[in-house]
Amino acid sequence: MTKAIRVHKTGGPDVLSFEDIDIGGPGPGEVRLRHTAIGLNYIDVYFRTGAYPAELPFTPGFEAAGVVEAVGEGVTSLATGDRVAYAAQPIGAYAESRLILADRVVKLPDGIEDQTGAAIMLKGMTTEYLLRRTFRINAGDTILFHAAAGGVGLMACQWASHLGATVIGTVGSDEKAGLAQAHGCTHTIVYSRDDFVEQVKDLTDGKGVDVVYDAVGKDTFEKGFDCLRPLGTMVLFGASS
Repeated sequence: MTKAIRVHKTGGPDVLSFEDIDIGGPGPGEVRLRHTAIGLNYIDVYFRTGAYPAELPFTPGFEAAGVVEAVGEGVTSLATGDRVAYAAQPIGAYAESRLILADRVVKLPDGIEDQTGAAIMLKGMTTEYLLRRTFRINAGDTILFHAAAGGVGLMACQWASHLGATVIGTVGSDEKAGLAQAHGCTHTIVYSRDDFVEQVKDLTDGKGVDVVYDAVGKDTFEKGFDCLRPLGTMVLFGASS
């Protein structure tokens, strides 16, 4: 038996229950993990509320780090005792232990702590597809990143800055502005106080940005188009508002 947080009906945080469940041993191609750290993400809320469908009852959680306790038949890439992390379907990270396909996990390097490994997988993959696939950032580009002090935002600020881009980030407070700047954001705009469209136009001499990355949605989406240069790119990857 292992402890897990379970959802028997969708709704608010009150639907989460702490239970004992039997997960058994790993089948062919699977490993059994003992979690040492579990990542929390907004997607977990979507599953809990029912915005994303899942067969009830279920254990939420998309990413975690841990130690391999047992390996199933045919697994050769991992061994008992390996430190690993993952961010993959099926959900089920909110548990002390779980079964998961071996090809869904990666070994953690010695220099990466478990807590870090559990926190960077989903955000890191998200940042990679934003900056390298949806719009490939190059040196000299200027980008607008909404919610720059969030988990994905802070990683994107560091990565885009390293690539040589000018990063304009919107944040909700002066404290968050300092956090974003400490992680490579070139310019910050407190959107609750300043008009970010006017600020972007001033910062770009009226030219606009090459790309807008928006995970906020309703509160920022339409104004984001006014920040783009001609034939610029709008990337909507969430809708927190």
